[in-house]
Amino acid sequence: MVWKPRVTVAVVAERQQRFLMVEEDVQGVVRFNQPAGHLEDKESLVDAVIRECREETAWRFQPEALVGIYRWRNSRNGETYLRATFCGHCVSQDTHRALDQDIVAAHWLGLDEIQSLSDQLRSPLVLRSIHDYLHGKRYPLDVLVDLHVEESL
Repeated sequence: MVWKPRVTVAVVAERQQRFLMVEEDVQGVVRFNQPAGHLEDKESLVDAVIRECREETAWRFQPEALVGIYRWRNSRNGETYLRATFCGHCVSQDTHRALDQDIVAAHWLGLDEIQSLSDQLRSPLVLRSIHDYLHGKRYPLDVLVDLHVEESL
């Protein structure tokens, strides 16, 4: 068996000291997470985070910086995740757009509210990335380079 991590992206969007979060059904259990999901084939990380935010919250997300790249191994299932977390702003919401089927609702929650949900958070990456964001961790988006097949080294 070939080992490979699951590559994911996530959103840290803050508005009036509240963070955009999703309440989701994960195999019958309610969990809270940032808008997040898997990178798709032929998709840039930036395009993936914009898409995931739109699909899970109906908000149009404008990424401004990379907060961090995190590796986490889920001890319950043995899966390893490589997660790129972006910060930016939500600029508009399509209130008529249906959310992904596993999303119960999108919420704007304060840090205290998120911390009070610690036993319901999808992973430890949720609070870690918010704390990194609040401590000013920002990396320019141009640190991410997408090479196309036509390009050679």
